[in-house]
This record gives sequence, structure tokens and C-alpha cells, in this order.
Amino acid sequence: MPTKSIEEWVPKTKVGRMVKEGKITSLKEIFDMNLPIREPEIVDYLLGPELKHEIIDITLVQKQTDAGEISRFRVLIVVGNENGFVGLGLGKARQLRVAIEKALTDAKLNIIPVRRGCGSWECLCNEPHSVPFTVRGKAGSVEVMLKPAPKGTGLVAGDVAKVVLRYAGIRDVWTWTKGETRTTVNFAKAVYEALKNTYKLVTVYDWQRR
Repeated sequence: MPTKSIEEWVPKTKVGRMVKEGKITSLKEIFDMNLPIREPEIVDYLLGPELKHEIIDITLVQKQTDAGEISRFRVLIVVGNENGFVGLGLGKARQLRVAIEKALTDAKLNIIPVRRGCGSWECLCNEPHSVPFTVRGKAGSVEVMLKPAPKGTGLVAGDVAKVVLRYAGIRDVWTWTKGETRTTVNFAKAVYEALKNTYKLVTVYDWQRR
């Protein structure tokens, strides 16, 4: 159920109004209609208590200006319902609380659907526990490949990748990485881009639906 603050939400976009009026009842409908999400409240309203978030990284960054050195917090946050939707967001501010709020808003606006399946020939259980096929993602110098894994394999990935995959609802996967994976932001973004690509390939099932 929507919280009190969500009930008091006054939409500013067409999609927001359609959601508040009950004309759109799920995030899937928004993506099926290829509509933009420009209000974080849309995600809060449709996913409600299913939506969870976790801080992946907090870094103190410094910038040299004419007035001197300015320090700001940079926060990386992942959001998702652990069931096919995930978002990644960055926020910067002098106060940590403000940076977290900005990152959380950014993550909700960047939420994407993730196609899951059982693409491993060793399993073929037809349950959505892994990725349906091999996908790649790239951010900066980091490149990530996600490969279908049989049930019970778990997340064979780095710690940062595990968090993003878990929030997307992926339980079993093999990963291959290239580049400077110690760069947390690029590593997380590369995994996010790989998950985004699960809906960029057309499968036999997609043609059958048409």
C-alpha cells in the first residue's frame, strides 16, 4: 500500500498522472508503452514495499577551485525489487544525507526491467533464476559478460556485481570481467548495462508474442 507521503504526491508529468489515476498499474506497462519515468514517486507508487535499496559505495571527492579545495560526498546506490527491476544512481553533495537522497532519486529514475530465464543447457528448468542468454556491458575501462548458469550455482561474481545482480533478481550466473574492476562505479555500471541488454536482443519467444 502507498505510504502517506505517496498518497499526497501531486504528479507533474503525464505518466505520473496516469499512474495516480490508476490508468497504469505496473512498471511493466510503462516499459511496454516505452514511456519515460521522470518522477521517482512513480517507482515508489508502483513497487511500494517491494522496492529496496543499498548503498554500494561512498567516496569523498575533492575539487580544486579559485576559492580553495571543495570536498563532496559521492554516493552510489542500487535499487530494485529482487524480481526483475533494478536501478543504479549516483549522487554528489557536501552533506552525506543529501548525497544519499540524490543517489536514491537518480537510481529510481534509472530503473530498468531485467529479462530473466534459464539459458543454461545444463539446467533447462525454465525458471527465471539466471539470464536467458549471454550479455555484455561496458562502462569506462570495465567490461562485464554475464553467462547463464544452472540452478544452485549462485552468483559467481565480484562483490559489487553480486549486489546489483541480487537486486535485479538474478540468483545464478557466471561472470567474466575485463579492465579496472576496482573502480566501483564503472564496475557497477557495466553490470547494469549488461542487464539492460537482456531486453535489447529479440528471442523466438518475442516473435511468438507478435
